[in-house]
Amino acid sequence: MIHDLLAFQNTKCECGHQNPTGTVLCEACGKPLSEKDQESKELLEMRYDGMARRSQRSSPNFIDRIWNFFSSVKIAVYMIILTLLGSMLGTIFPQESTFLNIDPATYYPETYGKAGTIYYKLGLSHTYESWWFILLLVMIGASLVICSLDRVLPLYKALSKRKVRKHMQFLTRQKVVYQTRIDSVGEDWINDVKSPLKKKGYRVHTDGSALLAEKQRFSRWGPYIIHIGLIIFLLAVLARGLPGFNMDQHLAFPEGEIIPIPNTSMYLENEKFTVEYYTEEDLPEEFKGKNKILPKLFETQAVLYECTENCNDPLKEPKLIEVDRHPIQVNDPLNYKGLMAFQFDFDTTPILRSVTPSLVDTQSGKIIGQFKLDIRDPERNYQVGEYSLKLAEKYMDFGLNDLGEPVSISPTANAPAFLFVITGANLPEEGINYFYFPKQVDKQRFQQNIINEQLAGDYNFLELDVQGMSNVDFSMSTSYLNIRIDKAMPFVWIGAAIVMLGLIMGFYWQHRRIWIRIDDGTLTLAAHTNKNWFGIRREITDMLRKMNMEVDEKSLDNGGNQP
Repeated sequence: MIHDLLAFQNTKCECGHQNPTGTVLCEACGKPLSEKDQESKELLEMRYDGMARRSQRSSPNFIDRIWNFFSSVKIAVYMIILTLLGSMLGTIFPQESTFLNIDPATYYPETYGKAGTIYYKLGLSHTYESWWFILLLVMIGASLVICSLDRVLPLYKALSKRKVRKHMQFLTRQKVVYQTRIDSVGEDWINDVKSPLKKKGYRVHTDGSALLAEKQRFSRWGPYIIHIGLIIFLLAVLARGLPGFNMDQHLAFPEGEIIPIPNTSMYLENEKFTVEYYTEEDLPEEFKGKNKILPKLFETQAVLYECTENCNDPLKEPKLIEVDRHPIQVNDPLNYKGLMAFQFDFDTTPILRSVTPSLVDTQSGKIIGQFKLDIRDPERNYQVGEYSLKLAEKYMDFGLNDLGEPVSISPTANAPAFLFVITGANLPEEGINYFYFPKQVDKQRFQQNIINEQLAGDYNFLELDVQGMSNVDFSMSTSYLNIRIDKAMPFVWIGAAIVMLGLIMGFYWQHRRIWIRIDDGTLTLAAHTNKNWFGIRREITDMLRKMNMEVDEKSLDNGGNQP
């Protein structure tokens, strides 16, 4: 308590101004406050005109230590380097988000071997969504904010608390200093020098025989405007991880189907897909004679719908209204209120959309009844004659795991399979389980008959089968679209534009200040700029020349020694 009181009293300058603890140069007159600094002849540190900064407290508490950590430029550089290294690791192999339908646990080992296994297990296959990468971005953002506050507040005080008449030691320890004797009255000489300074763009302030000329002060804010732009940029990047702000998915749209777009209220229909191939005469020269079939044009007649009712109710059909339609081609996407659908691939392999199987009594060969089974969106319950079929499980791409259990390998309908529980006449009360494979090739590959014999036992007298191709509905082609939503992108561009503004301010303008005071016929001139010392020395020699004083530019260089 006593130490703090003494420190507070010791910061009062001889000019009468009370400075905050930690101030190096008096905020008013610029005199060095410590006795050690007053005895020195070295150039003054002018970055913040000696203003106190929180990160330079001599006895920091816990919060101050956290502040000091994030306000350190060195720490910020380390975090940026770590982020860059993390970004580089994320580019070694393709990220999971760049694929349409893969199982990353099997894709990386099969494609890249042991390196791929290590890459996947370390979580590098989704680097940019990982907690540690996001944490680094948050820490860089915190560093930018605290770094800016730690410096911008002292800078604002330094630039706003300007006193025209500065202490002699403040003037003589600047990098640019000139002293000489003059015969004119001090105030008259000051009034005469105002005109050449104003012609060079300086704003001039006077106090009797003292003068302060200043220009392009706004350039000092350039680095902090860059910080603001970077903070907006980082916030925009982090916002892309929030639901609804960003989407970059590759989705399959079979012809004739209306498919919901995940995490939105939008649906998209591939109304018609067309593809045109090069003829042998039209092929580019490098492909002629190679028996290649190359698509010349492929186009999706897309219709975009918005759901207005029953959007998240699986038991009710959603109510859709058409909001846009567009023929999507490569580099000509559908664009509706920031939702963009790009054409990137297609598949002309027919895809099973629905079947109308018949329930057959195998003992008599009698067809009990039929029902329509939608492959992608089947109903839960079906009534066929005196039998009820309840859908227990749906497998879009049927397979068996290491334990021999049925699983769906991917969400694509490559090998659809359905597990029904059938109840009704001559069956146990709990019913029997029945596996149905709509595709004949899958029935043979997975031995549907054998599976159902094992499941039904003595009650294996029912069978589901398709009676003729008229009961099968195919989608003749599939369009693969890249669906993108990026609501944060405008803020990314705003942040980038603000960064560019700050860079221009810092590169093309310099904050220049000239102090003059005349005491008993002795003129003392000092100047400071944040860069381009040659320019300010040239301006001073031109100004002095107009005051009939010939001065060599090099003689203005103080060199750290008091003249």
